[in-house]
Amino acid sequence: MSPIHFDDIQPGDTLPPLTLPPVNRTMLALFAGASGDHNAVHIDIDYAREAGMPDVFAHGMLSMAWLGRLLTQWVDQRQLRQFGVRFVGITHLGHQITCTARVVEKFKVDGESRVRLEVQTSNQYGEPRVVGDAVVAL
Repeated sequence: MSPIHFDDIQPGDTLPPLTLPPVNRTMLALFAGASGDHNAVHIDIDYAREAGMPDVFAHGMLSMAWLGRLLTQWVDQRQLRQFGVRFVGITHLGHQITCTARVVEKFKVDGESRVRLEVQTSNQYGEPRVVGDAVVAL
């Protein structure tokens, strides 16, 4: 990871996208184990169907983790100052998620140079699943 310089970044710049493999049951089971989030709607098809869903679906926090990976492939995690998201759509089995980020603002706080980014996950149909923002010190 080469250092990113504040003067080289402009609003409208984008990070290289991160595209993940299609969501599958193994991925959901591994995330449940790693995160401790064993909500049955994400791992038990019978429970998901009883809840009115056609099948299990991805944890929202899995998508947030992918966005975190996008950011920390760009800068060291110690440079992350804020990170928040809203879940706007369900990530179903088979969805191939792409994470993107775009610089929307440059500013300084107490002498520290920072950028605000809009972050998003979208499925292979271009439908947003998670949207949010992050602030990174440069």
